Amino acid sequence: MNFVKKMAYAATLSAMTLAPVMSTQVFAAPVAASTQQATTSLVQQLSGLQRLTADFEQTTKVTNNKNVQKKGLTAQHMNQTFKGVMKVERPGKFYWETTSPAKQTIVTTGKVVWIYDPDLQQAVRQSLDDQIANTPALLLSGNTNQIMQSYRVTQPDRTKLYYTLYPKQEDSAFQSMTISFGANKAPNLMVLQDSLGQTTYVRFSNIKVNPTIPASVFNFEPPKGTDIIDQ
Repeated sequence: MNFVKKMAYAATLSAMTLAPVMSTQVFAAPVAASTQQATTSLVQQLSGLQRLTADFEQTTKVTNNKNVQKKGLTAQHMNQTFKGVMKVERPGKFYWETTSPAKQTIVTTGKVVWIYDPDLQQAVRQSLDDQIANTPALLLSGNTNQIMQSYRVTQPDRTKLYYTLYPKQEDSAFQSMTISFGANKAPNLMVLQDSLGQTTYVRFSNIKVNPTIPASVFNFEPPKGTDIIDQ
């Protein structure tokens, strides 16, 4: 509690009293939504996004150096910022192009994922199995009906549009993911935490909801001379 005002002096000094009036401000704690309410709310947010384009900025911070070093990585490897463009069309179509500091493109139409590295002239082709489909970025283009099956969804404050998801699969690529929606009801921030003690922030800007996206965007064809690796 803080002092916010004082009573004025009385008409005569003999009757003068100085009494602080204490002001109590009570802030109600956020009320979390139930699991069902949180899941329903998130599905509603994603269902309204049939198509989405945005610029992204992705930064990974190391919060537990010991775990990272055990995997042969260093903080220098992790603490970088990647920038690029994302395009999504539900269900299943996803385009993620990193333009800085290195170039890489990830494209899927819902069945096959291409990961193309132009500097190496190499393209990795993978089938979109359950493990890949549960990676955070592809969540935005996935089937909303599968969210309840794949994730435990929480909404820490039921009056605000941000959610924290916990994968039900033990071998998931991340331990938790928080996704926040802005005034345009489109995602503007994703925060991921993994078992290595790394936290990844993906911030979206220049967001366009339900724009026209040419079908050719998602039809990846490896350039001539590209080495193709099937996994």
